[in-house]
Amino acid sequence: MIAIIDYDAGNLTSVARAVTYLGFPCMVTSDKAEIERSERIIFPGVGAAGSAMQSLKRLGLDNIIASQFHKGKPVLGICLGTQIIMGHSDENQVACLGLMDGSVRVFSSNIQSKGGGRLKIPHMGWNRIHVQNRHPLLDGVDPDAEFYFVHSYYPEPADPADIIATTQYGISFASVMGIKNLVATQFHPEKSGQPGLAILKNFCRWNPSC
Repeated sequence: MIAIIDYDAGNLTSVARAVTYLGFPCMVTSDKAEIERSERIIFPGVGAAGSAMQSLKRLGLDNIIASQFHKGKPVLGICLGTQIIMGHSDENQVACLGLMDGSVRVFSSNIQSKGGGRLKIPHMGWNRIHVQNRHPLLDGVDPDAEFYFVHSYYPEPADPADIIATTQYGISFASVMGIKNLVATQFHPEKSGQPGLAILKNFCRWNPSC
């Protein structure tokens, strides 16, 4: 069973629908016992870092997610979930879960394309990823595939080795990250068509110990 963490951060139904479509049993839950019994965890979310961390702490989910990660259970962060796994976010200046060393930065309001045109914030729409380090999460994914992004902040891992893929939007930022049994995407795989479904399927089959 796959536990999809419910911490009042939205975007849960579409993730559950995608995982179910792929044929994997899942549940949307904030129950700590159910999360402990699960075989793997998906940690999605949309919204602000400050309110997300308040909800996680109120529900006691900050500690349970950390403990399951340290026990070696596979964890997938998506969008806000990707940012919350970092040590600190510039959004609301909040301490996050710290599962991966690094911070979350805000896109500059003056960010520009290579051609000099001003880019809109939030970054919203379809963009490619550029693989930096091979990982089973991206097995079988077309290098030219595009994924759906909606965000004003981006993760900045302290160790470049934790970056699996980057995306260009005025700057090059980490769009896929991984360390040990944890992987995370800044884009929404559940909203990214067949390439996104391929990533979800890879995660649901992934054995980090191999």
